[in-house]
Amino acid sequence: MKFGVVTFPGSNCDHDMIDSLRNDLGQEVIELWHKDKDLSAFSTTDCIVLPGGFSYGDYLRCGAIARFSPMMQSVIEFANKGGRVIGVCNGFQVLCEAGLLPGVLLRNQNQQFICKNIFLKSENNVASLTKDVTGRPLMIPIAHGEGRYYADDATLDELERNKQILFRYCDEFGNVLDTANHNGAIRNIAGICNKERNVFGMMPHPERATSRALGNTDGQLIFQSLINNNN
Repeated sequence: MKFGVVTFPGSNCDHDMIDSLRNDLGQEVIELWHKDKDLSAFSTTDCIVLPGGFSYGDYLRCGAIARFSPMMQSVIEFANKGGRVIGVCNGFQVLCEAGLLPGVLLRNQNQQFICKNIFLKSENNVASLTKDVTGRPLMIPIAHGEGRYYADDATLDELERNKQILFRYCDEFGNVLDTANHNGAIRNIAGICNKERNVFGMMPHPERATSRALGNTDGQLIFQSLINNNN
């Protein structure tokens, strides 16, 4: 399984992601540039990663310009063929702007940038990203100003029915509470997937929690779940 990590102008977590996957998890990583289009080195059993940052300066809306980059046209085609795609933080915003995931990411409820460790958990083990981590609260950092997930009630109900909600914000004991919802995301949603379960988006940064040197390896469990369930 190979990982391709896309760098947009303004990406600032691309090398964090590359280092995490390559050095902490021992995976093959290919660096991808936003102006390129070639994904011929990847099969649908591989994974393209859209990292965090401020793509194109977050002008217009977060991820709105990145959605039209040459590489994203190839990523959309790759995803539509069944290839795996993960968007983290700004990458999640890009996936929503591109229509690969439903909903939008709005300004945090407190109107401030938030950078801290939080807890999240998976309630559904139907996606390869969460099969090995269901029910266990994981400590993962967040760092965003516009991470409040929102969708209308019809969309939210469909996400619930299809078990597309990958992660919810919770407390350290796994309780899904308003007080554990740091950005005000609707229904405490921290991450979702598409109906086909090959496109994943999450606001927290698992790549910042894969090194023992940083005192937290909970993020490894998320990536390792994807790798272990690659079939």
